[in-house]
Order: sequence, then C-alpha cells, then structure tokens
Amino acid sequence: MALPLLMIVIGLIVLVWSADIFVEGAAAIARFLGMSPLLIGMVVIGFGTSAPELTVSVLSAWQGNPGIALGNAYGSNITNIALILGAVALISPIVVHSQIIKKELPVLFGVTVFALGQVYDGDLSRVDAVLELVVFVGVMTWMIRQGLSKTAETTDVLGEEMAEELEQRSMSCAQSVIWLVSGLLLLVISSRLLVWGAVTIAQDLGVSDLVIGLTIVAIGTSLPELASSIAAARKGEHDLALGNIIGSNLFNTLAVVGLAGVIHPMTIPVEIVNRDWPLMALLTVSLFALGYAGKREQGRINRVEGGILLAIYASYTVYLINTVVSA
Repeated sequence: MALPLLMIVIGLIVLVWSADIFVEGAAAIARFLGMSPLLIGMVVIGFGTSAPELTVSVLSAWQGNPGIALGNAYGSNITNIALILGAVALISPIVVHSQIIKKELPVLFGVTVFALGQVYDGDLSRVDAVLELVVFVGVMTWMIRQGLSKTAETTDVLGEEMAEELEQRSMSCAQSVIWLVSGLLLLVISSRLLVWGAVTIAQDLGVSDLVIGLTIVAIGTSLPELASSIAAARKGEHDLALGNIIGSNLFNTLAVVGLAGVIHPMTIPVEIVNRDWPLMALLTVSLFALGYAGKREQGRINRVEGGILLAIYASYTVYLINTVVSA
C-alpha cells in the first residue's frame, strides 16, 4: 500500500507542475503564431488546464480502467465548480464582466444535458464517443468565431485580463517549444504513475475504479485549475478564473469522455446517472444562475455562495466515502 500511495503523491506533484509548464508553453506558442489574447484565454488556457484529465483518462481507458476515466472527467467537473470556485469566491468574491463567458454558460449547460443522453442507456459506445467529439469540434468552432469577433477582441474583459497575463509570461519561441514538449512528456509519465497507484489501491481496498476516479484522481487532476484560478482571483482577474473553469468543464465533458470512449467503450455505472450527473447538472445550473446577471451588467459569486459550494462538495465527498466504508 505504501508504494502505490507514494506513486500517487509523486504523480500528482509532477502532474501539476508539468501541466503548468505545458500550458505556459502552449500559450506562448499561440501568441507567436498570432493568436489573440482573448482566444488564448478562451481556448489554450481554458482547455490546456484540462491536459491532466485528458492524459489520465486516455491512459486509464487504454489500460482497461474506464471507470477511472469517466469518474475523472465528471468528478473534475464537480470539483471545478464546487471546490475550486467555492474556494476562489471565499478568497475574493467573483465578479463576472465578460460577455463571452456569459455566452459560454448556457452552452456548458446544453453540453451537460447532452452528456446525459449519451450515458442514460447505461452504455457509452464508440458511436456515442465519436458524437461527443463531433460536438466538441462544433463548440470549439463556435468559441473561436466568438473570439475572432472584432467587438469581442476590442472590448471583452477576458481578453484584457489575458493580455496582462501574457505580458508577465514572456518567453522566447525556443523556450516555449521546450516547455510545451517537456510538459507533455511529464504529463504522460506522471499520469502513468497516478493511474497505477490509483488502480492498485482500488484493487487492494476493493473500491470501484469509479469512486477512485471521482475522488483522488479528480481532485489531483483539477489542481492546475485550482492554482490558476486562485492566482487569477488574487490579481482581480475574475473573468479569467471563471473562464478556466468553464473551458475545462466543456473539455472534460466532451473531449475527455469522448476520447476515452473511442479507446474503450464503457458500461456506465448506474451511480453516474442517479448520483454524479445530477450533481454536476445542479452545479452547472447554479453557476449559470450566479454568473449570469440578466439585465444587470455583472454577475457575482459572493463569499456566502462560495461557502455553500464548498459545503456541497464536502457533503458529496463524505457521501462517497461512506458508500465505500459501508460496502
């Protein structure tokens, strides 16, 4: 038991570090290629912070552990909203200005409902998985077009915040390539360590892969989002913090689950439909309600609401632990 635990700890540490390197390199390369700060914030940073979820889930599916892959994707979505945004709101209440983000929120909810349709019958076939990837490409295309809008480019707060971040992350083209490649290699290596440790512990304790994916693995792979969101919140870059979470959840729901399903079609545990998806949907609806201000110019997630999100996450985690203990 000691060795698998050590591999999980080492894997998580390297995973977080390599994800940061990978995203920094990817953002710098995107800037050298002429991509606007707004698009970098929407696409590269938002989806890049989900690189750990992608590598862990793909590797898990490849090794025949689809429960970890699916639990990691859905568990990360729950963690992103309840734990990360809850913690960020406690540090600094989140004020939402970006019109782009407000447009993405209903898309995220629609994608969440679409995900239910894919798993409701208890099976995620390759056809289902390919369909998720097709929808992902469609969402990406829409997001890029939104980002290329002249009005968005010149006025959106998310683009302004991202431009300030890029100025602070300046690096040469050669260095950015090195960081990108090194980060990717370390992501794969650390993911192998994490998956091996998680699977071994699950087998030793008789715990399902799904529960391990929803808890230890989901929290670990969400650490890059936690770090980047807290850093952005401390600087007052609230739209960037929320944009990271929305982009990550879109990526997890469509690309991560889709790629894992193409590699290894899955039988969907009934708990996903009855327990985990409803919570993920509820949190997404609450995020929409809190972040979208309606006729007001700003949406807001205050400290009280952040505390409620954290309480929901704590209750969910305790419930999962109790199901393991009582089994």
